Amino acid sequence: MQSTISNQQSLRGHQQSVISFQLFAFNFQLSTFNFQPFAFRFKLLALSFLLSAFSSLRAQETQKVYLSGTGNDHTVKWDFYCTAGRNSGKWSKIAVPSNWELQGFGKYNYGFDKDSVRGKEKGLYKYTFKVPSAWRGKKVNIVFEGSMTDTEVKINGIQAGEIHQGSFYAFRYDISKLLKYGSSNRLEVTVAKHSANQSVNEAERKADYWIFGGIFRPVYLEALPASHIERVAIDAKANGQFAAKVYTQSGAAKVSVQLYSADGQKFGNEMSSSIANGSSEILLSGSYGSPKLWSPEFPNLYKAVFTLYDNGKPIHSFSQKTGFRTIQVRERDGVFINGVKIKFKGVNRHSFWPSSGRTTSKKISIADVNLMKDMNMNAVRMSHYPPDSHFLDVCDSLGLFVMDELGGWHGNYDTPTGSKLLKEMMIQDVNHPSIVFWSNGNEGGHNRELDHLFAELDIQKRPMVHPWEDFNGFDTQHYREYNYGISNYMHGHSIVMPTEFLHGVYDGGHGAGLEDYWNEMLNHPLSAGGFLWDFADQGVVRTDKNGILDTDGSRGADGIVGPYHEKEGSFFTIKEVWSPVFFERREMTEGFDGVFNVENRYYYTNLNQCSFSWKLVNLKTNASKTGTAGSPDLKPFEKGKLKVDLPSDWRSFDVLYITATDPHKRELFTSSFPITLPAKEAAGMVVKEGKGAVSVTETDSLYNVKANGISLSFSKSTGVLKKVQNDAGIIPFSNGPVVQEGANNFSGITSRRDGDKLIIESTFNRKTSYNTLQWTIYPSGWVKLDVKYFPAEYLTNFAGINFSFPENKMKGMEYMGRGPYRVWKNRIKGNQFGVWKKDYNSTETGESWAYPEFKGYHSNMYWCKFLTTDQPFTVVTENEDLFLRLFSAAYKTDQWHNYEPLFPSGDISFMQGIPGIGTKTQRADRTGPMSMKNLFYDYEKEPARALNIVLYFDFSGK
Repeated sequence: MQSTISNQQSLRGHQQSVISFQLFAFNFQLSTFNFQPFAFRFKLLALSFLLSAFSSLRAQETQKVYLSGTGNDHTVKWDFYCTAGRNSGKWSKIAVPSNWELQGFGKYNYGFDKDSVRGKEKGLYKYTFKVPSAWRGKKVNIVFEGSMTDTEVKINGIQAGEIHQGSFYAFRYDISKLLKYGSSNRLEVTVAKHSANQSVNEAERKADYWIFGGIFRPVYLEALPASHIERVAIDAKANGQFAAKVYTQSGAAKVSVQLYSADGQKFGNEMSSSIANGSSEILLSGSYGSPKLWSPEFPNLYKAVFTLYDNGKPIHSFSQKTGFRTIQVRERDGVFINGVKIKFKGVNRHSFWPSSGRTTSKKISIADVNLMKDMNMNAVRMSHYPPDSHFLDVCDSLGLFVMDELGGWHGNYDTPTGSKLLKEMMIQDVNHPSIVFWSNGNEGGHNRELDHLFAELDIQKRPMVHPWEDFNGFDTQHYREYNYGISNYMHGHSIVMPTEFLHGVYDGGHGAGLEDYWNEMLNHPLSAGGFLWDFADQGVVRTDKNGILDTDGSRGADGIVGPYHEKEGSFFTIKEVWSPVFFERREMTEGFDGVFNVENRYYYTNLNQCSFSWKLVNLKTNASKTGTAGSPDLKPFEKGKLKVDLPSDWRSFDVLYITATDPHKRELFTSSFPITLPAKEAAGMVVKEGKGAVSVTETDSLYNVKANGISLSFSKSTGVLKKVQNDAGIIPFSNGPVVQEGANNFSGITSRRDGDKLIIESTFNRKTSYNTLQWTIYPSGWVKLDVKYFPAEYLTNFAGINFSFPENKMKGMEYMGRGPYRVWKNRIKGNQFGVWKKDYNSTETGESWAYPEFKGYHSNMYWCKFLTTDQPFTVVTENEDLFLRLFSAAYKTDQWHNYEPLFPSGDISFMQGIPGIGTKTQRADRTGPMSMKNLFYDYEKEPARALNIVLYFDFSGK
């Protein structure tokens, strides 16, 4: 397979020098000159002069031609031979860039694997390409943006340079003298999955993530004029001060830089500097008046065009985007960016896609950053290696603070290797305004001999941290418990910025516990926020196992979103907790005056730059009214009021929604405020009157009741519902109420009539039957249950009542409440109030990804219609803040018993207290007050002191 300059340029459309191409076209047209009409020949002569003039005025740009594709959405086939594992021992084809495991070769490895293939698995690549004769005399580099792991490159049988060791770093070889110009060239690459350098394996391969092999990032040629700009390093400050180091390879006389704004207009004057004889490094410096500053809220970018001159003639130009912003660390105070103290709302992110491993694309980068922005995040940490360049480009353009990290997990590179890789990382990434921190490895994977190089190689002198250490003025310790945090983590003297906290696993962590942690972070002046672990489940497509998605058990099931970006419940919790527009809780009482207390939690945005809209909805009729609210003039960190002018009939609606939208038209969050309360909703739904009478017969053990075609059986000894049937058949809802984590001591069961109603109830006894129930059967067939109960202990995981229902007969549900995602005690936020319909699924979070999950706890239930394989039935409540529990997700735990999804007995429950959920690294009760068990202090066994649940049942099948 061959690649030519012309077709690669046409295919990829990269900005390149067009002069040589235009001259080629001109020469081709001249060869047929005598065959053209005179008018056309005249136009060609004119074009010749124009081209000559153009080429003398415009500098050449670096030409970039891809030999591979540009990402997983655009690849090129190369010849390939794998030495071990699947499909080894024979030549075939492979997509480049890619990880060969995903292409059907070699063996899948998670970072802790030990197997016989390790060290033997290599990939041999071959590719043939052409370069034009016109490139003779230029400097031609071959560039690899990332290759796993040891990479040997040969051009026409000659090794291009020393073997490169290290996976995540762009490296290049000058192959000018190895090429055949105007002819075909043979590229041969040998890639070893594991390194011959043990320190590289310790830093990159023995880690808690999937280990892949292959040329996984793009490969391209770059052609530069003999005298050229190698690279630049820019420092653009918020006060307009600008400095750039320009590295050249030339005997030229001068370098200049001109800035351009986003609309293409020149910004400020051109700066220039003469090049001293024998020098290859030039400093350009000056100042600009009132530049638009870069921040995640307003990611303003400028294009800096550097030009190299020789005797007044431009010979090479080099473009680089930049942003004006200043980073300042104030000891024992905080991180100030553009003079504003920042708390980072961050997440850790791997370069990953399930069907292509570490090979991604700009499209994926855009999607990842947009999802982070949609969660109201302002920061991302590169764990545990530098990302693709296009990810940093997107962070620059859409706006995220970035912590860029030199590779390392619990091991680190040796000093010679680490020094080389650190320089490669710095050359590739130094100019991104989004990068505000460097990180030297992770969790003990710090080579301290490299620390000094970060400042020496970075023109901006950005701060550097050691994740998991109290180092350099930053306490970044991972997974500190909430109680530890408020007792000394937040009361030390270093700036507190955990680079990993609330370690997600399955459905635990992330949103669970976040509100407690964030409130502490907001309140403590030494807190600089932190970074959640981590962004997406690393479920990889197993081409050796019929395409299943494999997270290696709990190791890769750590994400807020699934492998293909499926949104878990925590996604919406984070979105609400981290919304920069904070609404204080407000009850929609009759005296509501339309005023909401709000707080501006932005850093650079006035709320008058945002927009607010409202919507009233009648959930029974879907009738609605909409409007907008005036944006309050609130500067960052100010509190004030948002006035919503509602129509006079607003109380005839069920819910008010208020949507806050940022200056870039991105929704921040839609808050919902119920207007109708459960008791009112129940009064409008429950039918009590009927034409027939309620009848009751007794057997030795049962009260058998009939009303309006409904047959019910109750235990005479316990009062528990034993059977439900209507004219269409049995509804298998039974065996309740059972008090959860309390005594099921209903006794002294009697029946009596109250007008046209029948009442079956227990008898209260302070010592032996202090929990009571009362069933009321109405002539309509509706049934009321009134339970008064006491939890067994003052600390309980659960408070509520359970019933039985066969899970295999459940098809779905429709309910009024907050949804559609399930909740935990420490993850309540993120849902909206409304009517939701959910089909049954048995999703196990982090192992299957059909969201929202059906099984679990659902908050603020008003009513629920259960859709079954037989016939539906409906449950309505008068209680506020009642949780509906549906079945039990699979119980999972670990050696520390941290992540434990706890559910009560039975199948369907109505709960007033539910448990929190833990993380991979903390038990639920150690992540804050919301995660603690439910408290019930009153031991006096008096009915007036009991908890109370009131439910209504419609078993008519309608």
